[in-house]
Amino acid sequence: MAADDRTEKPTAKRRQEARRKGQVANSSELNGVVVLIAGLAAFLMLGPAIVSASGDAMQAAFSLASKPHTVTSAAGLHGLLSLVLHTLESTVGPIAAVCLAGALIANIAQVRFRPAWSKLKPDFRHVSPIDGFKRVFGKQVGFQLLKTLAKVVIVGGVTAMALVPQITGISAAVGTTPGALGSLMSSNAVSIVERVVAVYLLIGLADLIWSRRQHAKSLKMTKQEVKDESKNAEAPPEVRAAIRRRQYQVMRARMMAAVPTADVVVTNPTHYAVALRYDGTLPAPVVVAKGKNLIAAQIRRVAAEHDVPIVPDPPLARSLYATVPLEAMIPPELYAAVAQVLAFVYRMAGRRKVAA
Repeated sequence: MAADDRTEKPTAKRRQEARRKGQVANSSELNGVVVLIAGLAAFLMLGPAIVSASGDAMQAAFSLASKPHTVTSAAGLHGLLSLVLHTLESTVGPIAAVCLAGALIANIAQVRFRPAWSKLKPDFRHVSPIDGFKRVFGKQVGFQLLKTLAKVVIVGGVTAMALVPQITGISAAVGTTPGALGSLMSSNAVSIVERVVAVYLLIGLADLIWSRRQHAKSLKMTKQEVKDESKNAEAPPEVRAAIRRRQYQVMRARMMAAVPTADVVVTNPTHYAVALRYDGTLPAPVVVAKGKNLIAAQIRRVAAEHDVPIVPDPPLARSLYATVPLEAMIPPELYAAVAQVLAFVYRMAGRRKVAA
């Protein structure tokens, strides 16, 4: 499929599927600069402790080296190994932990914490020679190479611009005390690192913007894909059935609530029941409730409870039930039959009033 055909923005479902597969916009450059900043910050904060621990380790190592017979013994080797591990734990360990935390925070900040467990499954396509050849010599590899070279040139240029002016200052420091020279070198190094980190941070932000644009472009869909997804987005049969049941229950409750307002209920007399209301505001009576079998029995029961007249007329009841929708006026061909029923109801109501 041609890339030009993908002109539509990705739908929410397409984005969710890509997210579930682990396809997210993530900038490795931004991750790298965050790790660098975290490592430098940890080194600046823990520098004195690291220097002290390293000095103690060197003194202990020299002390062991002065006793060769001790080092060659099992106890000596165990002590040397313990010294090395303890030194690594107290010097490299804290910085490594801070860098790891920085990497996790950078990734979570970019893509949020939604692990794609499918990526943990073994995929033998990753060891395919053909796919490997495409990854090594594909277009993305060339682009990544150019991006890396551009990054090296930019960072190297900034470093050179910061370092060259300081060369004369370093040559003028000849003859100074070691402490003063160390302080000068430290301040110069911090200045260079700050500039490099600032430039590297800008590169990481630019790479993040580019990654998100490329990710959005890769998720674009064709018009046909959008149409197909819209069709497939329909609810499952079980959900549609539940919705229909709920709608029927609401309609039935509303219909039963309208029965007491009816002027007459026409029945079959047992199989069908249709409630009619005529208040003069409309040209013809309206069907406010209708049903058969159990629904018809419920309509008759509600009508009897509210003194709504019930008139048996099987042909009219069947015609009203079959041809007139709920809450619709009766058709002209049924005017005469309905008028006779209403006239009978009004006469009976008048007689009851006279008798009363």
